[in-house]
Amino acid sequence: MSVDHMREPLLKKNRHYYQDCPGCKVERAKELNQGVSVTNLLIIWMVVLSSTLPASSLFPFLYFMIRDFKIAKSEADISYYAGYVGSSFMLGRTLTSVLWGMVSDRYGRKPVMVIGVFAVVIFNTLFGISTSFWMAVITRFLLGCLNGAIGPTKAYATEIFREEHQALGLSTVSVAWGTGLIIGPALGGYLAQPAEKYPHIFPKGSFWDKYPYSLPSFIISAVSLIVVIACLWIPETLHKHNGNNVSTDDAEALENGSNNVDKEKTVQKNESLFMNWPLMSSIIAYCVFSLHDIAYQEVFSLWCVSPPSLGGMNFSTDDVGNVLAISGLALVIYQLTLYQYMEKACGPVGIARITGIFSIPLLQSYPFIAMLSGITLYIFISIASILKNIIAVTITTSLFLIQNRAVEQDQRGAANGISMTAMSLFKAIGPAAGGTILTWSQKRTDASFLPGSHVVFFFLNVVEGIGILMMFKPFLGEKKKTLSDQLH
Repeated sequence: MSVDHMREPLLKKNRHYYQDCPGCKVERAKELNQGVSVTNLLIIWMVVLSSTLPASSLFPFLYFMIRDFKIAKSEADISYYAGYVGSSFMLGRTLTSVLWGMVSDRYGRKPVMVIGVFAVVIFNTLFGISTSFWMAVITRFLLGCLNGAIGPTKAYATEIFREEHQALGLSTVSVAWGTGLIIGPALGGYLAQPAEKYPHIFPKGSFWDKYPYSLPSFIISAVSLIVVIACLWIPETLHKHNGNNVSTDDAEALENGSNNVDKEKTVQKNESLFMNWPLMSSIIAYCVFSLHDIAYQEVFSLWCVSPPSLGGMNFSTDDVGNVLAISGLALVIYQLTLYQYMEKACGPVGIARITGIFSIPLLQSYPFIAMLSGITLYIFISIASILKNIIAVTITTSLFLIQNRAVEQDQRGAANGISMTAMSLFKAIGPAAGGTILTWSQKRTDASFLPGSHVVFFFLNVVEGIGILMMFKPFLGEKKKTLSDQLH
């Protein structure tokens, strides 16, 4: 019998659980059941999906919403104002994500997740009935401020599963995130302006005609309300021994009577998260890729509905919804089946590098795809959209794994809060920058170098290229194995 096999029963034999500690209850359940809880996966998926849907659902109809507000002086200026509405949500999230992370480290993951999803119910509904540009900006900003669920949910996904299943847990976070970024615009595309699309169900002069962009918002808010109710029964993962918060590994160190591990943890706790280079380098790379992804999401939808004279494809909101719905279905299948095996084979860093490099020629092909027509256009743009979104979610999931493995539980909420704050700041820049560059590109369709939409996708590739370079040493740091890691 090997030394590892002799050691494992001894560790389990000495383990002690505190009766009133929610984290200990979760640890006990993980020890007794080595499988994966489908219920926990579903809850994580629903929380992240509810928090992500409002971030992207507005993009297919935002062009028409800004046009209806009559604030843009010309058609080309619509993308400029649309960028600010898209950015306001991420600006709000930038200002509060660290706070929500610290709250989750102090009071638990569960209350922050519940509050964050409930904020969607209120402010996403108000956004749907916005009657002016500034009402849309303010409601989106407040939604971003109060929706702090995603960072704590990433910590929760790491803590609720055994270590060998953490990749699947965080993969569920990123697949829900990616699905939300796909299904959200699909819902916005299908359900916006229902009185025009489905007059036999939503007659002219009705509430839905007066507020043509409210239906997708109401649907998302209704789903979020169901999620809020479901979250009331989920277990808490934060350890609380004698009224004090204790990390998972600290608890195990106490249970095993290991003084060396305990001293090691004390040193780690005193270390600032900002001095943790494996964490900070992965967060910086994550921010660059997030800037690229949100700019791509906005540019793609606005570019699709733009007229051919401006380099677009003249798609309707339904057309955009069709393409994104197909991408969303493919994304779910990939993330729940293939990603975890690819991650095991190549590692999170390796798979992120490979897919990131492949995305550059793919993205630069978009303006050439727009020259096609008919069913050929639909097929090629759908395939390109599927591949692009699979690449984006692969990179995001890999960076989630790197970040959450770089810290211990007592700092994981704050670490994810820092990650969300930095990411949200970059994502606040993304829509405004993307909309501005798209407006500029549509005014230079006759340029000799990178005319029209070619220049937009070139800039997106520049950002992607910077992110790829950050995935290599010496920039990207690696977590050093601690004594507790070696014991496990």
